[in-house]
Amino acid sequence: MMEWLRTNKYASGLLLIIRLYLGYEWFIHGLEKVRGGAFDATGFLNNIIANPVKGPDGTALYPIYNSFIENFALPNVGIINILIPWGELLVGLGLLLGVLTTAAVLSGLLMNFLFVFGGTVSTNPAMIVLGFIILAAGANAGKLGGDYYVLPWIKKTLTKRNDNPHFPIKDQPAH
Repeated sequence: MMEWLRTNKYASGLLLIIRLYLGYEWFIHGLEKVRGGAFDATGFLNNIIANPVKGPDGTALYPIYNSFIENFALPNVGIINILIPWGELLVGLGLLLGVLTTAAVLSGLLMNFLFVFGGTVSTNPAMIVLGFIILAAGANAGKLGGDYYVLPWIKKTLTKRNDNPHFPIKDQPAH
């Protein structure tokens, strides 16, 4: 199954549909926040602190995450208010265009998990499942997109002979 997902041309068509759906969802939500200009995560972050996700015994399930929210995210909410909308927009753009698809979906998955740890379920579990399918497919997920051109260019650029001493070619001495 993994081999099919990572190499098959029909799989890349299915992945295109999943990628476009996820990309649209990320992009449209990010665009709403960026264009609206009034996005403020303060209430959401305060709610995470006041109402942490709890286990059956009533204790917080993610105390390290809650501590991170209280001691880093909330005091730096200005940065968070930039990272969330622009992060959503750029993840969506990467997925829609199929450019740096693996990096985009990995960033999206990180945001999904952070929202879930904060107690927001909504569409996050479905997006996590679809995101992992894209992540497992690797480069095949962006084959019908910009990655078809971008990934070979990156590989070629990083392995140029004599132009980059930080990436020496095998059998050639480093400068």
